Amino acid sequence: MSTDDDLAPIRERIDAIDAELLRLISERADCAREVAKVKDAAGQATHYYRPEREAEILRRIKAQNPGPLDDEEIARLFREIMSACLALERPLSVGYLGPEGTFTQAAALKHFGHSVRTQPFGTIGDIFREVEAGSCNFGVVPVENSTEGVVNHTLDTFARSPLRIVGEVMLRIHHHLLSRATEIGAIRRVYSHQQSLAQCRGWLDRHLPAAERVAVGSNAEAAKLASRSGDCAAVAGEAAAELYELRSLAQRIEDEPGNTTRFLIIGREDAPPSGRDKTSLLLSCRNEAGGLHRLLTPFAEQGISMTRIESRPSRQGVWDYVFFVDVSGHRTEPKVAGALMQLKTAANLCKVLGSYPEAVL
Repeated sequence: MSTDDDLAPIRERIDAIDAELLRLISERADCAREVAKVKDAAGQATHYYRPEREAEILRRIKAQNPGPLDDEEIARLFREIMSACLALERPLSVGYLGPEGTFTQAAALKHFGHSVRTQPFGTIGDIFREVEAGSCNFGVVPVENSTEGVVNHTLDTFARSPLRIVGEVMLRIHHHLLSRATEIGAIRRVYSHQQSLAQCRGWLDRHLPAAERVAVGSNAEAAKLASRSGDCAAVAGEAAAELYELRSLAQRIEDEPGNTTRFLIIGREDAPPSGRDKTSLLLSCRNEAGGLHRLLTPFAEQGISMTRIESRPSRQGVWDYVFFVDVSGHRTEPKVAGALMQLKTAANLCKVLGSYPEAVL
């Protein structure tokens, strides 16, 4: 029996499975249209995207995944199905830190899928303003990197904005050395965002010690600049390489293999509980002995896990600080709500930036 004869029944089975998948995806899309009709009839036309609902679905799918595809790949496939179905109800507009080809755009597409309309903006402040104005439904902004720490501009902008955090994305960051050149020895200048240059400092010291390092606004901008000269390179991702038609002279040059950036999804409304949530807060206290202890005591008394704390100058006085705090749980949960009640008397400022689903990796 020939190889084709052996493969024929397997191929027939694949064709039958594909037909059933197509039927079920179409049925799911019809259900999405019915959801839109019900929401329109109830006057809930602005509530098409439900971050807590998507998080619940993805967690359930991962828990039920029998393999052989891994959980991350299964989640990616279902995100795209949900994205396409949501676009039937109402396509979302999502602002990100541009230009096209940045890691922030990659984070937006990972979270929302490829059926949304992504809009690039030049600064983090621009993203906040466009979402506040309603020009974009949501925005995606970087907040911290596992190697280089927090993105201070994002934290400072939250202090002045009425927007809410409605989700988070964890994106593994892989940096590549991209250029028109054919060999590393030809590189005389390297462009990248200052955080990316810092994340690849060790590799650059070893392989390009004499090359000038130039910090620019984004990795995509770096790739665009590198595409104009044969002796320049950019530290950027795969999307930028494809967009600006650059060669990858070296791959995964980040110094830390687990290099990950956390992005926040910002919107105008709170996200309901998903069952596995975080709450982000902006707190301040009097500059006196025991002030910070009094801020943190309510979390300890309520048995709430604090996952992050960062301090930033308040800009209202010398040595006066505000604290950005992440805790486990949704603001509507009894323990979190109890801690927030205590903070009203313990803190000079207690601003809830948002309660939102933990990232589904």
